[in-house]
Amino acid sequence: MTTSTGTAAFTVSGLTKRFGDVTAVNDISFEVKQGELFGFLGPNGAGKTTTINMLTGLARLDAGTINIGGINCTSNPKAAQHLVGVVPDESNLYPELTGFDNLCFCAALYGIRKGEREKRARQLLDTFGLSDAAGRKFQGYSKGMKRKLTFAAGIIHQPPILFLDEPTTGIDVASARQVRQIMADLHKQGTTVFLTTHYIEEAERLCERIAFIVNGKIVRIDRTENLLKPVQGKNMLLLTVSDSGEDHVGSLASEFPYYTFDSIIEGQIRVQSEDTIVIGPLVRLMEDRGIQVTEARRHRPSLEDIFVEVTGLEAGFMQKDKERPMGGGNR
Repeated sequence: MTTSTGTAAFTVSGLTKRFGDVTAVNDISFEVKQGELFGFLGPNGAGKTTTINMLTGLARLDAGTINIGGINCTSNPKAAQHLVGVVPDESNLYPELTGFDNLCFCAALYGIRKGEREKRARQLLDTFGLSDAAGRKFQGYSKGMKRKLTFAAGIIHQPPILFLDEPTTGIDVASARQVRQIMADLHKQGTTVFLTTHYIEEAERLCERIAFIVNGKIVRIDRTENLLKPVQGKNMLLLTVSDSGEDHVGSLASEFPYYTFDSIIEGQIRVQSEDTIVIGPLVRLMEDRGIQVTEARRHRPSLEDIFVEVTGLEAGFMQKDKERPMGGGNR
């Protein structure tokens, strides 16, 4: 993984966006370093897409400042357009054009000469495994193919800064793996990557630093390893019970003071310990009290546990978002 430099690729301060009575992004400030892979993590409706739209000049900000590559973009959102590539959450390509022609057209918009843009288009089609579909119209592509070609179009001009809005949402597993690998490769080559996602494991795997955004506000921002420190070395067990787990947390804690108990969603109890958790005594005690344990499984502590703790959102909330189809709505 390429280590980011101390120089800022872009900075935002006091960024705010309102839609009528709704404040979609509420006075957020952060900085992304050159060469950094920065994750912007939150559920649908958190303000991720609105933020990326303001950063890329697609939405006018109501307050705040944006500086990209040393260029003040606050009053002129397109001033740094030559420095950035954008992969939006929904495709912006032309359905009636072929994959090859779409890429050539996008390259032409950046002033790339014909010979170079055709060469670059063929290279990217090969990189994304789309060479066989180069002559097919975009409208006939599958979701995964459309997502990959949209990604290719965003990097046709080899931008030093890349904005990715939910790049793996709604596509098949193989395409998602390929997109993640290309993200990682670009990062290794020194590209600054700003990734919005609600896939917690994706952010944990790829990002150097992560910001948690909920209801338009950044609630935590830190290096990934620092976020994970509180759960490193801990053992964790998830118990699914027949009724509300919250009702039993106190009594379990008094019987097993060397474990930590909390109810994370209705009917589920999380058990944490620095030492190995012995399941048998826990289950027997609960069954003696008429509480049916329907599942007991060991759990690897992860960034999701930190997200739940910091944001107060229940563990299943992000999973529900994952099940939504690609595209639609402000995120």
